[in-house]
Amino acid sequence: MTSRQRVLTALSRNLPDKVPMDIAGFNREAFKIFQEKTDSDNPEEYFNLDFRWVFFKPTRIDLNQFRKFHSDLPPTATFNEWGTAFIPGEEISAFDHFIAPLTQINSVKALEEYPLPDIMEDYRHKDLEGEVLGIKGRDFAVVGWMPMTIFEVAWQIRGFDELLTDFTLNEKYAQCLLDRITELRCRQARRYAESGIDILHIGDDVGMQDRLIISPDLWRKWLKERLGKVIASALNVNPDLFIFYHSDGYIEPIIPDLIDIGINVLNPVQPECMDPVRLKRMFGNRLAFWGTIGTQTTMPFGLPDEVKRTVKGMIETVGKGGGLMIAPTHVLEPEVPWENVMAFVDAVEEYGRY
Repeated sequence: MTSRQRVLTALSRNLPDKVPMDIAGFNREAFKIFQEKTDSDNPEEYFNLDFRWVFFKPTRIDLNQFRKFHSDLPPTATFNEWGTAFIPGEEISAFDHFIAPLTQINSVKALEEYPLPDIMEDYRHKDLEGEVLGIKGRDFAVVGWMPMTIFEVAWQIRGFDELLTDFTLNEKYAQCLLDRITELRCRQARRYAESGIDILHIGDDVGMQDRLIISPDLWRKWLKERLGKVIASALNVNPDLFIFYHSDGYIEPIIPDLIDIGINVLNPVQPECMDPVRLKRMFGNRLAFWGTIGTQTTMPFGLPDEVKRTVKGMIETVGKGGGLMIAPTHVLEPEVPWENVMAFVDAVEEYGRY
């Protein structure tokens, strides 16, 4: 099989020649270790992964325009295109503090005037078809990048506590914010589908370690229908598109809802939060699984032999009959020994052939 055939077969819940693998990436400190160990700047090429990402081009707008929505930011603060400020952490340099721009702006009128990104400007996406064709020409599967689709963007703009409060006490504000984001994401999802990608990567972290961040009913009220509109915008262009949904943590109560709105690939399936083997039994006829190797347990704290045993076990259970893209469940961090990274890769090669 070619790499593309392997991925599409596995995600179709059929048997490929071998289980496809994702390395899940490295945070910026771990990436330095990757570079030192491999003399490479490209994990996809170094680990010979079976897929490649495509992205909308970065914005050309001056992101410093968002400084007026913040106060008391250090000069080192940076901004993303949604206006969220980032301040490097002092103790854990691989992570940043998020500062929302709209915590003190509570009127719907002011929210309606807040600038959202210029995502749909032609220069952001005019080359997508060429990039997709180039990747397919090399026989890799193509994944369109659109995570942090609605909820995460919303709280990063509004503030986490503020948005959850709006869900109950300021519903018109929450509705305006989510609807503006959803409309933009629908257009972006449609454009990705038009470009010919194989897989659309969407998602929002809505799970904690042992429960949802918000109740299932609140998730259904505020997020299910909007997420469904985004998915429908893509599937109306290409009904065969794989829809990959990411959420860390425990999200089992809403998995049937995700399937209902068109999700057919679930990521990352954290084994510390949900049992991947149980989910395979419950939903394996409707979902493929991308992940399953724990980055809270196995990858940082297991010995290499334990990593190999865990990979072997997931392939034999979650991967039985197909339906598995095996991967760590989060970007790898400096605490993950390099020996464990290589044990993961070696185990997939050793045990992953069907």
